[in-house]
Amino acid sequence: MQNTSTENLDEQTAIERRLVDSVVASFGSTADPRLRELMQSLTRHLHGFIREVRLSEEEWSKAIGFLTAVGHITDERRQEFILLSDVLGASMQTIAVSNPAYKNATEATVFGPFFVEDAPEVALGGDIAGSATGQPCWIEGTVTDTAGNPVPGARIEVWQNDEDGFYDVQYPDGRVAGRAHLYADAQGRYRFWGLTPVPYPIQSDGPVGRMLAATNRSPMRAAHLHFMVTAEGLRTLVTHIFVAGDPQLERGDSVFGVKESLIKEFVEHRPGTPTPDGRDIGDRSWSRCDFGLVLAPERT
Repeated sequence: MQNTSTENLDEQTAIERRLVDSVVASFGSTADPRLRELMQSLTRHLHGFIREVRLSEEEWSKAIGFLTAVGHITDERRQEFILLSDVLGASMQTIAVSNPAYKNATEATVFGPFFVEDAPEVALGGDIAGSATGQPCWIEGTVTDTAGNPVPGARIEVWQNDEDGFYDVQYPDGRVAGRAHLYADAQGRYRFWGLTPVPYPIQSDGPVGRMLAATNRSPMRAAHLHFMVTAEGLRTLVTHIFVAGDPQLERGDSVFGVKESLIKEFVEHRPGTPTPDGRDIGDRSWSRCDFGLVLAPERT
């Protein structure tokens, strides 16, 4: 009996290996060597997963249904596939391998699903909040290279959620708020008014949210403000500022985006405290954060 069982196991293993080899070989004539490498490696890992967990046909069918639902809910305003990539840590892993650590360059983190092209331009010291509600926050810093040289004219894209945890694109009225772009001055300095970041849940009313609920995971993100900085000859930086003291930092970030170097102090000021630019914000409190941005060379 034992010998028969072993023989059957060996034959089953051989059948599975032959299938893997056959599928891998089917990509052998791909003209683009990088595409060939990607497809063959994907095949090996995908088949390896199926064989390791002994995936059932019922489980395969549910997985196909899940991915189909992710596709159906995705549109020009909502990117559920990016959300799925984020909560699986795939986005952060791709960022890690694509943005190798280099000297004192600012660390990169997740892009997220809420970036919008052609955000309005604001002048230095302008307000990106628009109609978004929340505590006013003055954010400033200098864009430099890793040698400490200022990067004049660097383009800085910024976007964030409001105090209720929503980005403008999550509202149905087409508003543009909590996002803008600006340019560093001749000394690489930048400054603008935004909102003090607050934690919020990622969109959890779709298939990704149901997956998190089924696996007892929180949809919450730590409070943050998005940046994307571009300058000629330097590596594009996509990053966040996180808020020191935010309790969600201890509880965890649902997309694994937090890095210690990106946690910054947001100093709160009481109502009536003079603002850096003399702006009158009435009887509201406000906060202030300094965030220096250091860009790595384009090729490291």
